[in-house]
Amino acid sequence: MKTLFNVDEVAQMIRSGRRLLLAGNDLLLSQLPRGAWIGGTIPYFMSEWGGIETNQLIQVVELPDFVISSKAICYDTSDLKNIPQDYEENGASFIIIPAFSEVHKAFAKECVNFPGLFDRPLLGWVSGFHLLGETPKQAKVYDGFSGTSYSDRAIVLHLALRSNKFGKVNILNLFKQGEGDSIRFKSTGFEVGECSINGQPRNFCDYLKEKNIDTQLPMVANYSGAMINVSIMALNEEAKTVQLYAPVFSDVEYKFADPVNNYEAEFEKVLKEMGLQNPTFSCNCILNFLYANLKGKKTGDIVGPMTFGEIAYMLLNQTMVYVTFEDRAA
Repeated sequence: MKTLFNVDEVAQMIRSGRRLLLAGNDLLLSQLPRGAWIGGTIPYFMSEWGGIETNQLIQVVELPDFVISSKAICYDTSDLKNIPQDYEENGASFIIIPAFSEVHKAFAKECVNFPGLFDRPLLGWVSGFHLLGETPKQAKVYDGFSGTSYSDRAIVLHLALRSNKFGKVNILNLFKQGEGDSIRFKSTGFEVGECSINGQPRNFCDYLKEKNIDTQLPMVANYSGAMINVSIMALNEEAKTVQLYAPVFSDVEYKFADPVNNYEAEFEKVLKEMGLQNPTFSCNCILNFLYANLKGKKTGDIVGPMTFGEIAYMLLNQTMVYVTFEDRAA
């Protein structure tokens, strides 16, 4: 199935009235006409050819014909809490947030407290940029309905579905809690210093260095059987703090994950066990792309952007997020 297209091909799809989710380079997205689409910047993809980096093509997801209406709404930090109020009665909502923006941080830390957050499917991703070279290091999102881009707002496409359909958000996380130390933090945040290790106070940066922890492995919290990752971004040895790609939450137990020795093979094994084929939309993490060396490799038949964060109601790391649409019982 073809997923990557040039600007002219995508522009024609938009003009023909298709409802689209788009991912690609800022210069490409900025050339597109107004229409029923939202998008975000990213140059990394799991494609029909395998893992790829490109600034020349746009990845396209066309929404199914049982989507009967769509509306795009932008949210800043002050009104993120209103996202659930805009859910459709029988719908699903796609969200894209620019990486490292204040709205990114606010959503990650506060979303679990939004009234009604889990009442309808909400999923999406964090847009980004090329990590190397001299390309602009600013993530953007696009509201194709108005033709406007933002680096400081989240864009949400709220969909209304035919009455006989409903959406289901799921995650596929290959990482499991290891048998190592129990780690807890006193506060919620993207940057941490002090923590407790097996109940004893420690500095987290010192702990990582002393134990020679492989920081390509995420910390994992077990939320009633759902394994939720938090990935390490960088150690600031001068300040003795550690920057994270997602916030840790206070008084939640984290443990570092066991290694996944062959991500591609393990992914395909899990897909086969699940029987998952061609979800309507999926995204996976740039850290999996880089650490598991997925360039040129496939993750089964699954395609989608390789992102700076994945959203299944809340912000996730090193996880695949996907949505399927199913028939509602008569």
